[in-house]
Amino acid sequence: MSYPYLSDLINHLFGTQWEIPIAMFGSFVAIAVIVGTLIAKMEVIRFERAGLIPKANISPNVYIPTHQILSDLAMVSAISGILGARIFHILEYPNEFLANPMSMIFSGAGLSIYGGLIFGGIAGVIFLKKRSVPIIPMLDALAPALILGYGIGRIGCQISGDGDWGVTVDMALKPEFIPSWLWAQTYENNIVGTVIQSPGVYPTPIYEALTAFCIFSILWVIRKSEYSKGFVFSVYLILSGFARLLIEKIRINSEYHIFGASFTQAEFISVLLILLGLAGILKTAQFRQAPKIVFTVAVFGALSACTKL
Repeated sequence: MSYPYLSDLINHLFGTQWEIPIAMFGSFVAIAVIVGTLIAKMEVIRFERAGLIPKANISPNVYIPTHQILSDLAMVSAISGILGARIFHILEYPNEFLANPMSMIFSGAGLSIYGGLIFGGIAGVIFLKKRSVPIIPMLDALAPALILGYGIGRIGCQISGDGDWGVTVDMALKPEFIPSWLWAQTYENNIVGTVIQSPGVYPTPIYEALTAFCIFSILWVIRKSEYSKGFVFSVYLILSGFARLLIEKIRINSEYHIFGASFTQAEFISVLLILLGLAGILKTAQFRQAPKIVFTVAVFGALSACTKL
């Protein structure tokens, strides 16, 4: 069952007939921004105390602690991210856009998370550079908050039924210990109005949320280890990239066909993120950390290459 609006959930729980025009997905995006900003503030303050992040220059000869500009940073990145998410979704489905452009522009569903991250990231970097804040240490400080916010946002996708689900399930493959709701869902009353026949599709937003929380836990553990600047963010890029490659194997997405190769937009961007992360690891990882990183990358690489659900 999906609940596009808050009133859908309240009416289902209490049998009421209220109409509350508060979108559940938008609400979870707001929660993600708030929680992410709080986590980021904690980390930036820790970096400031360690002397890794100086004060921000907000105007000529006026400096304030960098953590005090995080709310503005979050707002700029969020607005830019929403714009980027819509643009990348249009690029992913150009034929549908040409057929009905206004519907895709103002739809309550259809957002590309990578478009949001790229546009939001670019806007955030510009925002920080104009205030003379070093980018690499900030990326390390923000990495746990980014993946945690991503996970919270995916909960919003799941609850509202925004179309980010997987392909039709194969119930014959379901292990007995996995609950049916975790293997297949039909997303009744979803916001896009799609009717999904039984047994349903893979609830990929749940898998992405759980994966994001696992990656957050990993980053939260390693964030206080001895490392060079950029190490934590590089690990974030690698783990999140591999995780998305795995999810793409069971998601419904438009494919690009170039020189005989077929791939989705998310797969292409995920590979780029992994390569960037690996480059960052090679540049920043210390010798004693290398075995752990190599093992992690090898495991995720093997899974993404071999897993077929």
